[in-house]
Formats: sequence, C-alpha cells, structure tokens
Amino acid sequence: MKHSTKLLAAALIALGLNQAAWADGVLDFRETLQAAERGNAQAQFSLGGMYDKGQGVRQDYAEAIRWYRKAAEQGYAEAQFNLGLMYDSGRGVRQDDAEAVKWYRQAAAQGFPQAQYNLGLMYDNGDGVRQDYAEAVKWYRQAAEQGYAEAQFNLGLMYAKGYGVRQDDAEAVRWYRKAAEQGYAEAQFNLGAMYATGRGVRQNYAEAGKWFRQAAEQGYAEAQYNLGAMYFTGGGVHQDFHLSKEWFGKACDGGVQEGCGQYRYLNQKGY
Repeated sequence: MKHSTKLLAAALIALGLNQAAWADGVLDFRETLQAAERGNAQAQFSLGGMYDKGQGVRQDYAEAIRWYRKAAEQGYAEAQFNLGLMYDSGRGVRQDDAEAVKWYRQAAAQGFPQAQYNLGLMYDNGDGVRQDYAEAVKWYRQAAEQGYAEAQFNLGLMYAKGYGVRQDDAEAVRWYRKAAEQGYAEAQFNLGAMYATGRGVRQNYAEAGKWFRQAAEQGYAEAQYNLGAMYFTGGGVHQDFHLSKEWFGKACDGGVQEGCGQYRYLNQKGY
C-alpha cells in the first residue's frame, strides 16, 4: 500500500468582492477603482483581484500586484496572502520565495489559514527559509485547527513520518481522518492504508476498503488500484473479479502501470 507525498499547491482564494461592487451581476470597475483610490483596503484588494483574473478589466498581473500591495500594506490579510502567491509563482513579478514567505507570514500572523498552510509548506520544503520541520508543523497545526483540510493532511504526514514531531501513527490517523471526512482524496487514501496495515488503528480491511473507495470515486488512481486489489483477493470486500478488473482499468487509465498489468491478466481470464 502506497502513501501519498506532500501536496505543494497554492490556489488563489476567492476574490472577496463585496456586493456593493456589483450591478446586475456585473462588476462595476469604476466604482471599485474610485474606492481603492480613496484608500479603501477591501476595494484595493478587490481591484487587485480584478486585474489578476481579468474580470471587468484587461488582465494585468503588474497592476494586480500594485493594488494587492496597497491593501497588504494596510494589513489586509487576504491581500497579503495573494501578494505572497504572486511572488511564489512569479506572476507579474520576479519569482522570490523569501518575499513570498514575508507576505505569507504577515497574513498567517493574523490567523489566515491558507497563509498558515503555505508558510508551513515553505518551511517544510526549505523555500525562502531554512528548512525547519518543527516550524512547518507549527503552521500546519494552526491551519489544521481551523479546519483547513490540506493542512490537516500534511500534519498527518508529519506525524506518520516523525518530521518535526515525535512519530505517532495514532495522531497521523486522527489528522488524516479530519481531512478525509472533508472529502480530501489523499487523506482518504492514506487513512485507508493505515487501516489496511494496522498502523495507528486496529487492522480493518473493511474500513480500509471504505476509505479507498471514497478516494477511488474521486479519481485517485492509487486508491483505485488498491480497491481493485481488494476485490481480487476478497480482503474486506466480497471477492469479485469483474469489479476488480473495472478498478484496475481505472487505475491504469490514471497512470498506475501495475493496474494495466492486472487488467490485462483478468481480461485474458475472461473477466
């Protein structure tokens, strides 16, 4: 059973555009610009988002950064986070991990969970800061305790591997479960693997199958392969070679080469 690796991903948050800035469902760019020029931080953030996404105005990353920065310098956490993302990805500015860390940290200190998670990633991977697993755990935990699924999953990984904390499979299971219950496929897969191997919980193939299935139904190829294997052996589920072939085929389509081999084998056997 395979365990997934850390997820290094940062998505722009919702633009946070207020209802007053909309007219008949169309954003009033002029009204937002006027408010932004008067120094309204929320309007500056919203205007940055408009330039970032090309909504109501021609897309312009440099202008997005300019307006995010104005809001960020007023302490607007969402703008600090988005400015960090721009530096992280090199959109509209030279890519600069240290500058990304600076802005993530300011938003994280205000309790913004996406920024706490991304700051944790930067410490985890040593991007823009010296690698420090304990500091990564600190920030993952703060985001995880706010219910941020990606942080819950990564905190589970840190406990499973013993990075920055004492290794503790039961704690890994606890955090995987929190993320899994929010529908996070990688956590569902890892939780299934913990039940399959008896790490941190009593071994329970039926429970493993339950979590593999939830991840598999979201298209998670490794979970599709493991579910195929369970139907092949009859572990935790009623043995069914037709269903085994179906899941191996899906795993194959998802890039798991072992699934291709198992699919061909069952096909040759007439299933």
